[in-house]
Amino acid sequence: MSPLQTPHATRVLEDDLLARTPSRLYVDGRWREASDGMILQVEDPATGTTLATVANASVQDARDAMDAASRAQSSWAKTPARTRADLLLAAHQTVLARAEEFALLISLEMGKPLDQARGEVTYGADFLRWYAEEAVRISGRWSDSPDGRSRLITMKQPVGPTFMITPWNFPLAMGTRKLGPALAAGCTAIVKPAPQTPLTMLALAAVLEEVGVPRGVVNVLPTDRAENVAGVVIGDPRLRKLSFTGSTRVGQQLVRDSADGLLRLSMELGGNAPFLVFADADLDRAVEGAMIAKMRNMGQACTAANRFLVHHDVASDFGSMLAERMTAERMGRGTDPDVTVGPLVDERARIKVGELVREATSRGARLTTGGHAVAGPGYFFAPTVVQGVPADARILSEEIFGPVAPIVEFGDDDQAIALANGTPYGLVAYAYTADVDRVVRVSEDLEFGMVGVNQGIVSTAAAPFGGVKQSGFGREGGPEGIEEYLALKYVGLAV
Repeated sequence: MSPLQTPHATRVLEDDLLARTPSRLYVDGRWREASDGMILQVEDPATGTTLATVANASVQDARDAMDAASRAQSSWAKTPARTRADLLLAAHQTVLARAEEFALLISLEMGKPLDQARGEVTYGADFLRWYAEEAVRISGRWSDSPDGRSRLITMKQPVGPTFMITPWNFPLAMGTRKLGPALAAGCTAIVKPAPQTPLTMLALAAVLEEVGVPRGVVNVLPTDRAENVAGVVIGDPRLRKLSFTGSTRVGQQLVRDSADGLLRLSMELGGNAPFLVFADADLDRAVEGAMIAKMRNMGQACTAANRFLVHHDVASDFGSMLAERMTAERMGRGTDPDVTVGPLVDERARIKVGELVREATSRGARLTTGGHAVAGPGYFFAPTVVQGVPADARILSEEIFGPVAPIVEFGDDDQAIALANGTPYGLVAYAYTADVDRVVRVSEDLEFGMVGVNQGIVSTAAAPFGGVKQSGFGREGGPEGIEEYLALKYVGLAV
C-alpha cells in the first residue's frame, strides 16, 4: 500500500465525520446557506482532491452577522460572569470528549500528522478552560481622591462586538485563543476562518451552540471573498474590535482599514524566529528542541524556527545531528498514524519553499539533506537542512513556512544577538545554553515578544502570546489576553 492510500475502514470513518461536520454558515444561531448560494471547496492537501464543500459567505451574510452580533451584545455583556464561565468550561469538556474527531478533521483539512493535531486540540481546548477561569476574575478598583472629596472607581467592561480573522495552520487553537477571552469578557464575535480550513471552526461553532451559547453571540462566516466580506464588517460603526492572525502584509492593510473606526486591534503577524545554539549547549537537547521548533506543523507556523544561528565550534555536529533526525522523518497523509511530516497547505506554498532553497544553494549554501519537492499527489516537500547560508540569502529574511532549516555560524555572543535581531520581525526567539548569566543577558537583549530558553515551544494558554516590531501588537493567552477585550471606565463619585 502506498503511503497515501487509506485503508477502507479509515476512509469510512473519515467520510462519516465529514458528513456530520456542518457545512453551512452559522449566523444568529442558525445554520444557513450563503445568501447568493455560492459554495467554497475545501481541498485535501495530501491528495489535491476536494475534501468537502461549504457555504461561501457573501457581503449580505456579513451584514446579517454584524446585525446578529450587535443585537446580542447587550444581553451577553450582562450575562453573569459565572454563566459565561460555565459555558466555556462546558465547551472545553465537549471538545476534549471529541478530541479524536477534532484531530482527524484538522489533519484532513490542513494536513498535519494526527499526533500534532491531537496536541492542537489539547492546546486549543486549554484556552476555553483558562478563560472560563478568568471570566470570574475581571475586576476594577475603588480608592479615595487625594483631596478626600470623591471616590475614584474604575471598572472593566466588554469592548463590544469583535471581528476575528483566523489562519489555516492552527484552525482550532487560533479560534479558541480569540473566542475564549472574548466570550469570557462579554463580547460577541464574528469569525472568518481561513478558506483552506473552515471545517474545524464550523465544528467548534456547533459545540458552542450545543452547550448553550446564546444565538448571535458567535457567528461564523467561511468565505474566499475575504476582502469584500471583511470590508463590510470592519466598516460597520458597531464593530469595536478586530483580531487578526496572519501575514504582516495583510495585517498592515487591516490596520489601515480599521483607522476610520478607531478599532481596538490585536495583530499577530509574521515571524522570522532565530534559534541560537551556543557552544556550551547540550546538543542532544538542542536538536530535540530544533525538531519541535522547526517541524511542528511542517514548519508552517509563525513561531517556527526560521534561522538556525549556531556557534562555529558546534555548527558541524549540530548540522549533522539535525540532518540525521530530519532524514528519518516519514512523510505521508497526516491521518496515517506512522506519519510525522504531512503536506504543505497548497502548491503555491510548496513552490515558494523550493524557490528559497534553490536561491540559497545557488549562492553557495550546502544541502545536507532534502532540498526538493516530493512527487504527488499532494503538496509534499522533503525535510531539508542547508548549511553555510550566505547572510543576504532570501531564506534568512523571508518566512519559510516549510520544513527547511538554514544554518548560519556565529563566533561570539554579540554577533549572535546582532544576527538574531537583524530582522524587522520580533515574534519569538529560541536559545540553547547552559550558562545562567547568558540566559539572562540573551533574554534581555533579544528584540522579540517571546523567548524560549532550552525549549523548542513557548505556546501555552497560561502565557501572553505576541510579538513586537512587524510581528504585531496585542497579546493572546494568559491573564493579559482578556484585557484585549475589556474597556476601562472611570467613575468619579462625589461624597
